[in-house]
Amino acid sequence: MPQMAPLNWLILFIFFSIILIIFNSMNFYSFLYSTKKEKSKKSTLNFNWKW
Repeated sequence: MPQMAPLNWLILFIFFSIILIIFNSMNFYSFLYSTKKEKSKKSTLNFNWKW
């Protein structure tokens, strides 16, 4: 029935939107950041002021 076509388009749009959001969130959270311990050592240095 042609009257039901917009409803099917809406369901397909919602379906593909949910798949897109799930795919993007999986790609975003699957990347592991490497923590640099050298950067934290630099912030704990003691400074000797010569003035």
